[in-house]
Amino acid sequence: MSVSSSLRNSTTLQGIAWMILTSFLFVGMTGIVRHLGSDMPAIEAAFIRYLLGSLIILPMVIRHWPGIPNKRNTRLYISRGLVHGVGVMLWFYAMARIPIAEVTAIGYVAPIFVTIGAAIFLGEKLQFRRIGGVVAGFVGALIILRPGFQEIQLGQIAQLCAAPLFAVSFLIAKKLTGTQSSSMIVGMLSIGCTITLLPGAIIQWRTPTEHELAWLFLAAVIATAGHYTLTRAFQAAPITVTQPLGFLQLVWATILGILVFGEPLDPFVTIGGAVIVGAATYISHRELQVSRQARTPSAIETKV
Repeated sequence: MSVSSSLRNSTTLQGIAWMILTSFLFVGMTGIVRHLGSDMPAIEAAFIRYLLGSLIILPMVIRHWPGIPNKRNTRLYISRGLVHGVGVMLWFYAMARIPIAEVTAIGYVAPIFVTIGAAIFLGEKLQFRRIGGVVAGFVGALIILRPGFQEIQLGQIAQLCAAPLFAVSFLIAKKLTGTQSSSMIVGMLSIGCTITLLPGAIIQWRTPTEHELAWLFLAAVIATAGHYTLTRAFQAAPITVTQPLGFLQLVWATILGILVFGEPLDPFVTIGGAVIVGAATYISHRELQVSRQARTPSAIETKV
């Protein structure tokens, strides 16, 4: 069976494909933020990125506007805007101060919270292969970080604090996919984060240069597309399937840091990356087998 045919017949595989694309897009945004550095206050950079993202997604939101959300969805939108906005501010701060691979690796505390939260609050099954994928990915991240052998920096602390906030945001997004469209979920996130970050951006405002605005606009385009593909992944497959594949982002981030920013190649990064890729590849292979078995009728069924 061809790849395209498998994708058409399996929402699980569609979710996997959307998640892999998401990992590429988010690494692209990571590279832009790293390029901008720490000259601009983190909360201002995050505010401008989400303000531009809101303007980009607004026409699609208006086009697909279903009416005023009910109280439940309104609370979910507001909660997600608050927690994600604070998480983004901390992420921007960390991204400008510690290596790309390190920021990304620390961020993989989030999938642990996401997978556990999805089982507790969303009722998703924690099958062994999915648990194994998450654990293996986390072990790979620990190999790269080598905790206890590095001095703890403010950037690392900021990213550690951001991880559970992003986990909460992802769980809320998964909950919203049951009744809301992708454009609405992404659009309301952009608007919510913009409002959340506005007060801090005003306090620390520094007039951005044209160069900074151009890069932040590109970051907004890439990040908005990434949130859209992430939402599509959530709609197509359980979080416990898609989150282990997010570990691939660490591999792309490491390659980007080496090729673009001259960050040295660490053998521990290579080993940890291999563990992560192996885990993600195994998850994809097993989910493909399961989806194919589910579509293949049994001998008895073919005779009915």
